[in-house]
Amino acid sequence: MSTLAARLHKPLRAGSLIAILAIALAGCSGSNNNANSSPSESQSPASSSASASASNSASEPSAAGGTFTYARPASVTSLDLHNQITANNAFAIDKVFEPLVAFDSEGKIVDWLAKSHEISPDGLTYTFVLRDGLKFSNGQEVKAEDAVFSLQRHLDVGGPLAIAAKVESLTAQDAHTLVIKLKEPYTPFISELSNFSNGILPKDFGGVSEEEFFKNPVGTGPFVVKQWDPAGDLTFAKNAYYWQEGKPYIDELVYKLVADDNQAINQLKAGEVDAIESVALQNVGELKQSQDIAVVANGSWVTEQLFFNTLDEHFSDVHVRRALALALDRDGLTNAVTFGYGKAATSLLPPAIPYNANDKVKALGFDTEAAKAELAKSKFPDGFSTKLLIASGNNARAQEAQIIQAAGKSIGIDIHIESVEFAAFRDRFFKYNFSAMINSGQADSPEANSILAFQTDPEGFSKSYWTHYTNDEVTKLLYEGQKTPDGDKRGEIYVQLQQILADEVPYIPLYYPDILKGVRSSVEGLVVLPNNSVRFQDVRLKG
Repeated sequence: MSTLAARLHKPLRAGSLIAILAIALAGCSGSNNNANSSPSESQSPASSSASASASNSASEPSAAGGTFTYARPASVTSLDLHNQITANNAFAIDKVFEPLVAFDSEGKIVDWLAKSHEISPDGLTYTFVLRDGLKFSNGQEVKAEDAVFSLQRHLDVGGPLAIAAKVESLTAQDAHTLVIKLKEPYTPFISELSNFSNGILPKDFGGVSEEEFFKNPVGTGPFVVKQWDPAGDLTFAKNAYYWQEGKPYIDELVYKLVADDNQAINQLKAGEVDAIESVALQNVGELKQSQDIAVVANGSWVTEQLFFNTLDEHFSDVHVRRALALALDRDGLTNAVTFGYGKAATSLLPPAIPYNANDKVKALGFDTEAAKAELAKSKFPDGFSTKLLIASGNNARAQEAQIIQAAGKSIGIDIHIESVEFAAFRDRFFKYNFSAMINSGQADSPEANSILAFQTDPEGFSKSYWTHYTNDEVTKLLYEGQKTPDGDKRGEIYVQLQQILADEVPYIPLYYPDILKGVRSSVEGLVVLPNNSVRFQDVRLKG
């Protein structure tokens, strides 16, 4: 999560999510300008569609303090920012640790722990100046040497969101200035530094062991861990030393484990939780009719997909994969599953990510007869039986699986649906123990490489998103795109790459979902980000 970042929500990242809101992204990759935009005390970097601000009474005041309870479908199992990738952990890590630069609700890179940054014209030197008075949650000053330690640890660990840039040196030029020198240009670098995995922690873990540190981590984020059950809930308390003065407004943030979509909806209606992370799309209309609940939306960096394990004897055959792509009515599936909150996908990159080629890529359209002809070219012309893995508790995924099952049946492929608990689902695909699965790919930063690297690099952490898909031309184009400056030439590279993926379909992009959160109307200031995370430091509770 390269990075990539394709990140997984619900089964690997949570929720089914497009298109209430189109987001224009302004990536800063390869820029040699200073970036001086940053949030002020009163500023929330969210558009109105991405921020909860519903109320029952205009006279009811918002107040600081209180406890905000957030229902999530999976528990937090680790806070080690360099070794995690799934949403259940990532969206807790980003409440404790923060990077030098971040992205706002529109996907624009902004300075965060750094008050400014500069990129040299040759794209090799990155200079960051830390904010004045910046402190960790234990009250100790944040220095450039802490940033050096943090990024060096990330380089050493690698992990699922490894720093892909070839770093020559990390230097604390003075107490507040960090200089990063690269061996060769890497265009996505500034964008990838905004990933949660590039958060800053104290040098040498503040003098404790790694194991001890990540049980009770110290960071610069708006919250600190108060109580944590890795199999249940996580309670955060406000960071008294947070650099955004006066924030967070709430005293506590509770991540409450609610694994079932319907249970989450019921608890939101009953006021047992203040918001839910994963809104089942079929419930959106119902929630919108309630005066006590608002549905907060943002365009996303997510693509819902059907993934094939190319180590499987059936799905190693490109004709089998193409046959299923032709047999599947993506428009029909999208309409049935998203209730108008999704757009059928034609290529891997969602519309909100730069260099998406949705209007240029020629995808395999719905054509049952062509699908049968394609299957006839395969090693299995008479069809076969296989299994489709999904995580239980997600109604949209269950419906998608049934539609895919029917598409397979129409051309002689018998698909058995395996619905397993989330932890088992994750364990299965991490071990390549599946034939096909439904999941979603998601960018962690507003960068095309964020998704492309994670889903096409056979040598990367996920081996092309656990598909083991390998194509030398795709790999070559991927690396060319990483080194090519932003512009038309880079765009042409990514069009070629996405067309090959559309032709060979190691995964079938199904639809681009919107990010939807159900929120009590007593909540103000909840900022939804296009990676499906939420910023809670601006939240206030009414009454």
